Amino acid sequence: MEDVLDVYERPYDPHRPVVCFDETSKQLIQETRLPIPAVPGHRERYDYEYKRNGTRNLFMFFEPLRGWRHLEVTERRTAVDFAHQMKWLVDRAYPHAEVVCVVLDNLNTHSIASLYKAFEPSEARRIARRLEFHHTPKHGSWLDMAEIEFSVFARQCLDRRIPDELTLKRECAALELERNIVHASVNWQFTSRDARTKLKNLYPHN
Repeated sequence: MEDVLDVYERPYDPHRPVVCFDETSKQLIQETRLPIPAVPGHRERYDYEYKRNGTRNLFMFFEPLRGWRHLEVTERRTAVDFAHQMKWLVDRAYPHAEVVCVVLDNLNTHSIASLYKAFEPSEARRIARRLEFHHTPKHGSWLDMAEIEFSVFARQCLDRRIPDELTLKRECAALELERNIVHASVNWQFTSRDARTKLKNLYPHN
């Protein structure tokens, strides 16, 4: 926990950006009848019947100090999918950074080993050299600021029925652009000092 909190206290450094990473899923649901539009005094109403069109995974990158985020929609979230996201991060998103510091939870695919499942050893090692992972503790994924950014998307974009992948990508891209333009960020104030006071029962006792 303190390792992650120390990372959050680092000053902005474009050569060593701190990027939070997380993933979630979204069920694709298609209407079988047109919703009844909202009118004064009544919200938009949906029929209880619907058609399931599968699920999609959403990968979230969020750099709080720059107020930048990117959301990628994929079919799966396997170790290989994770590896390709990390390659995109270092080669496309931050090609000039020396190292990208990534805050992420302890999902079993979130490891350097995943790179070796997707790429040849030399390529996997090349990508690994430009990554510095900082894992949140078990049951401590709330320390990952990407979860906070996902909650914004949940409220403003994902809290309704979305019928297909194309619509999901379009809606997420629109909100991503809107928030990146204004450099929306998180006012994170929880420090290691706060943790030692408020969560002292979690620390070892001599």
